[in-house]
Amino acid sequence: MYRLLKQEGRAKRGEFATVHGVIQTPVFMNVGTAAAIKGAVSTEDLEQIKTQVELSNTYHLHVRPGDEIVKKLGGLHRFMSWNKPILTDSGGFQVFSLAGLRRIKEEGVYFNSHIDGRKIFMGPEESMKIQSNLASTIAMAFDECIPSRAERDYVQASVARTYRWLVRCQKEMQRLNRLEDTINKDQLLFGINQGAVFEDIRIEHAKQIAELELDGYALGGLAVGESHEEMYHVIEETVPYLPKDKPVYLMGVGTPANILEAVERGVDFFDCVYPSRNGRHGHLYTNHGKINLFNARYELDERPIEEGCGCPACRRYSRAYIRHLLKAKEMLGMRLCVLHNLYFYNTMMEEIRDALDAGCFSAYKQRKLNGMAQGESL
Repeated sequence: MYRLLKQEGRAKRGEFATVHGVIQTPVFMNVGTAAAIKGAVSTEDLEQIKTQVELSNTYHLHVRPGDEIVKKLGGLHRFMSWNKPILTDSGGFQVFSLAGLRRIKEEGVYFNSHIDGRKIFMGPEESMKIQSNLASTIAMAFDECIPSRAERDYVQASVARTYRWLVRCQKEMQRLNRLEDTINKDQLLFGINQGAVFEDIRIEHAKQIAELELDGYALGGLAVGESHEEMYHVIEETVPYLPKDKPVYLMGVGTPANILEAVERGVDFFDCVYPSRNGRHGHLYTNHGKINLFNARYELDERPIEEGCGCPACRRYSRAYIRHLLKAKEMLGMRLCVLHNLYFYNTMMEEIRDALDAGCFSAYKQRKLNGMAQGESL
């Protein structure tokens, strides 16, 4: 399923074969929480901006429109009219971040919907059932996303429970994949490593979950309050204990610099809301650093967001025009900015893969970081 093509230090260049196509890694997954990228980005747009994997959210789709409805409509791929891989996260992060009132028990979590307040229970089996109904390519195991500054005793107890939940997830997914009415009988399961910033807990948990021979492994609970240096240290210490022949996914990370640093430490998969969220607020990524189109200096700027960029925004429109759209609160402004940022991320991943193929990732990384450190100099 996962084939390692090249390696430079710990940085890996691979391919991950799935029922919905081969994913070239390292890869950035474009986040479409409710089966759409925020900012009026269509499936046709995703194809144009070099998206390999779309990521949707189990919790949000469970509460609206309902995973049973998505199943009746043929699963997420048919629902979205998207024929490439989709990863669904387990809902664990949302359960712990959105739900103000919740009770964590061994069987799962009791909480209230953030939409209408109705009571919901979600545990490993429920999360797997929802993701099976959604028929995503890759399902994520249900876990507790622990705050990075949590007390050691709490972290140890939580990680032990997350491991027990993972065993239940694996068993339930195997059962669901055998059912006659399951849409995607080849659904894959990734387990999640937790442990806050305690490297010994992380390593022990990595060793445990590696024995389960899952389809892939994720590092969860990072970029939630710890410093970049602490995050890089956790990645560096933990990744060597995860299987070499399986993809490693760093959940919810991050900036272009975060991605470059994590690739160097052996990570294959990434996702983050930054490109779409920042784009909706006029903050744009370029090879010369981030720019804020709301700044008055762009009022008469007839250049594209970035010279030489092949995204739909840069091929046709000026900074001045897109700035006007944003100021006028026209949705097109938001849309063009999101398209540019996602194209920038997807293109950067393409460049990373090319650099790894050519054996010059280290030099590429330094050049890219130096360029992006310039800030709004243009």
